[in-house]
This record gives sequence, C-alpha cells and structure tokens, in this order.
Amino acid sequence: MTQETFPLDLPAGFAPLPIGGDFIRHNGPLYLKHEGDQVLLGFRVEPRHTNPLKICHGGMLATFADMLLPVTVHRKSEIGFRFLPTIGLQIDYLAPAPLGAWVQGEAQVLRTTRNMVFAQGLATADGVPCLRISGLFKIGPEAPKRPEPAT
Repeated sequence: MTQETFPLDLPAGFAPLPIGGDFIRHNGPLYLKHEGDQVLLGFRVEPRHTNPLKICHGGMLATFADMLLPVTVHRKSEIGFRFLPTIGLQIDYLAPAPLGAWVQGEAQVLRTTRNMVFAQGLATADGVPCLRISGLFKIGPEAPKRPEPAT
C-alpha cells in the first residue's frame, strides 16, 4: 500500500489526543473519542508501525495498551490527571492488526486505592479483538494540564 492510497480517515467522533513527549509524538498519533462515560482510544496502523510481515509490531501495540489504560483512568476515575507510572502490564495478543487497520480500545477502572489503580481493557483491529490488557499503575503527582482534543 503506498502512502497516496493509505487510509488516514478517522471514525466519527475521534480527534487527535494531545499528549506531550517525543516518544508518543514520534510513534503516534493516537486519537480519542470521549462522549459521556465512553472513552475510546485508537490509531490507524501505518507502515512505520509494522513489522516485516506488514502487521502492527507488538511493541506498538504494547505502547498503545500502556496509553489506553491511563488515558481511561484519567477520564473515568476520581484521581484526575496524575502521572500513572506503570507497575505491571499484562498483554495477550489475540489477533494481528494489519497495515491500514483501525485499532481501537476501551478500558475499565477496576479498583483505585490510595496509591494504586487497577484497570483492564480490550482492543480491536477493524472490529476483531486483537489485545486483552490489564495493568497496575502507581498514582503519582499531578500532571501538567493539557487541552482536550477538539471534537
């Protein structure tokens, strides 16, 4: 698939997620859809995200998983925008995410303690389950304020 024919369209309601740091800026972009209680994170698998078989590299999917859970915690829990360093991340790779696929995830906050947050999620590639995720995050200091994506 050439860059000219590569589908960069987004599903309705998604907007770029403004996240600081060079790593995500270089490896993203990630897109957010936040309507009411629903928080969805997604990205389009581009050539730079793929392995030699032209499917999304597991490292990119792990990065996505490690963003999906904290982004959800920020928007669905009482802790607000705090740094959430990853203590543990479990990923089950269920199916490949081919070049051009829309990868989308949704997560739930399972439990929040004084110092930790437990969350889980599921991601799909063009509607097919591709990742099952669970994570444990330390509640850190307040993060700098960042703008919400324009919808």
